[in-house]
Amino acid sequence: MRTNDLWIHYNADREDQILEAAEAILRKRLDRQGKIGEPNEATAYLRAHCAHLEHEIFGVIFLDTRHHIIAIEDMFRGTVDEADVHPREIVKAALKHNASSTILFHNHPSSNPEPSAADRAVTARIKQALALVDIRVLDHIIVTADTCTSLASRGWV
Repeated sequence: MRTNDLWIHYNADREDQILEAAEAILRKRLDRQGKIGEPNEATAYLRAHCAHLEHEIFGVIFLDTRHHIIAIEDMFRGTVDEADVHPREIVKAALKHNASSTILFHNHPSSNPEPSAADRAVTARIKQALALVDIRVLDHIIVTADTCTSLASRGWV
């Protein structure tokens, strides 16, 4: 390895450490807040959690009846422009956590904050599957490096 390659590798490792520290701080802040009154209250944490990734992840914030966070899970990992999402697995996880509601999230590595037709369709499928066991979907948030887009704010949840 050349000296320049070592410096780039060192900087990348350092950057990852900084991002992990920021994510941990924002998660503690979210936990201290106690509950999520509005889905967008989770956006700072979600941006630190997944905006920097070069691949898509699809995750769920599981909430109790008072919108306290029970768990946050990355459920599916994909490629640069898609992730296969299975509503059955989300239902299983929601039941395991005894959640009464959820906030879905995924990142767009392309930095395009606009929900695709596939994003809207999977939201509808998950919402329908969770409704069968009386669990609500409060929002689906798309995360990019610059912003977050709420499907609920557009009337699509």
